[in-house]
Amino acid sequence: MSAFKVACVQNCAEDDLDRNLADAVTLCREAARAGAELICLPENFSCLEERDELYLARGYTEEAHPALPMLAALARELGVHLALGSLTIRIGQEKVANRSYLLSPDGQRLAEYDKIHLFDVRLRNGEYYRESRVVQPGNCASLVNLPWGRLGLSICYDVRFPYLYRGLAQAGADFLAIPAAFTHTTGLAHWHVLVRARAIETGCYVFAAGQCGTRRWGRRTFGHSLIVDPWGEVLADGGTDPGFILADVETSKVEDARAMIPALQHDREIAGPG
Repeated sequence: MSAFKVACVQNCAEDDLDRNLADAVTLCREAARAGAELICLPENFSCLEERDELYLARGYTEEAHPALPMLAALARELGVHLALGSLTIRIGQEKVANRSYLLSPDGQRLAEYDKIHLFDVRLRNGEYYRESRVVQPGNCASLVNLPWGRLGLSICYDVRFPYLYRGLAQAGADFLAIPAAFTHTTGLAHWHVLVRARAIETGCYVFAAGQCGTRRWGRRTFGHSLIVDPWGEVLADGGTDPGFILADVETSKVEDARAMIPALQHDREIAGPG
């Protein structure tokens, strides 16, 4: 099989885990009814805390996290592949992992990925984020076989590091998942450009499920979940409200784009600057 339908779910998670999961399950069911065979969820879709320290204080280990069995059951119910954008997983007394999972239609875990690049930034408008305060970065790329091709996993801020995606594509990725909770400020300036660039550079489809909306404590996320084809064309854009987007994917277009511009084969060794 080389053609399928993919959906990206877009939600506005706050710190109510039960409500967030219920909303995500509802949107996944709607996407499946619309024909989606792969459904992608955003970064931190199950919980977005007001302060990073709360991920430790109120977090779950992998064995205890209620989202994993719930969504494994949902994958079985719907008969779809589910890409869990990311969950915060306690891995010790002082750190959590920002971890993505890929579930099969029988609810089995096919792959996982810990976010490598952490969002430590200070913006001109006073916004400040230091993800590394509580998150332990990953150090391993992840590529998983699907019935239609191979999917490379990543999370949000990773999108600014092209070498990760080039490595995934050169290792055989046909599709790239970039779940996100992009800030409105950086999203407005950079989101569409970055996501489209990753597709164009690699000749991959990109599935970028994002969070939207404003939390009661003021944090605003950009939304605009995107499905982009290997030529850089935006097939679907989620706008700013909760919901889902859907698009047809044809794996043969990956081969077509790379045949026209075989940039993945044109690496050169160069001397360092200076």
